[in-house]
Amino acid sequence: MSTMPAKRVALIARLKLPQALSTLAEAAEWLEAHGSTPVIEAESARAAGLDSRWTTAPRESLADGVDAVLAFGGDGTLLDAAGVVAHGPSDAPIVGVNLGRLGFLTEIDRSELTATLDDLVHGRGRIETRVMLEGRVESRAAQPTERLALNDIVVTRSALSRMTEMDIIVDGQFVSEVKADGLIVATATGSTAYNLSAGGPIVHPSVDALVLTPIAPHTLTHRPLVLPASAAITLRPRIDAQADVIVTFDGQYGVRLGAGDLVHIRRAKRPLRLLRTSSRTYFQMLREKLKWGNS
Repeated sequence: MSTMPAKRVALIARLKLPQALSTLAEAAEWLEAHGSTPVIEAESARAAGLDSRWTTAPRESLADGVDAVLAFGGDGTLLDAAGVVAHGPSDAPIVGVNLGRLGFLTEIDRSELTATLDDLVHGRGRIETRVMLEGRVESRAAQPTERLALNDIVVTRSALSRMTEMDIIVDGQFVSEVKADGLIVATATGSTAYNLSAGGPIVHPSVDALVLTPIAPHTLTHRPLVLPASAAITLRPRIDAQADVIVTFDGQYGVRLGAGDLVHIRRAKRPLRLLRTSSRTYFQMLREKLKWGNS
């Protein structure tokens, strides 16, 4: 899917990365000089000393009324921006500029910034839609918590806690009891993140699937399981006084679980839109970023 010229662009950066802040400022200068209005996330603007120069917006409304969102940093910054967009009414696409280390989701390098901005203002990019996860923590002791995630939702023990036991239920059917350090529910997009490091498969982002991957399972017969993206998943951890279990959403937000809590996971109603301006293929990204297939 092609894009329209971006006349108003939101910018957000990793606050503790000076290079991300300076690159954000450079991008804002370029956009303004080429007829596009930059809108800077308020905290990023303050950190970069730009809060009096351009329009700023609080993070919760950053994506409102813009044609695209630029995230400067690494994959964590893009995931943060994805949360901002997904929790609001906007359907603005996101493009990531990698100023960190790996940057699998943030595929644009610093050297490609000007070409990317030029593509952006002239509508030469393409849109890829990605499945988002919707997680709901049902608690006996508190109000339900609902969050969205692009990569994964993970139920795991704390560093000092013992092994976690939990039941897995899919579409109302009992699947298995898992004894492990935790369990990852990942999208195809997130299959190259925590899922991959835990031994899960790489899933092409166009595949409409979710992956369940145990973390260090007690029994080696508990292998990763690929499910249709339409599956409704319920995780029921068995928590007692000696257990310390949390659920995290994209590694950005966490909730401590109590006895009897349930974690319900399903596909979100609305996908996330990623804006691609690079000509790199997915397989090039695998080879370049993850060294996949290299001998």
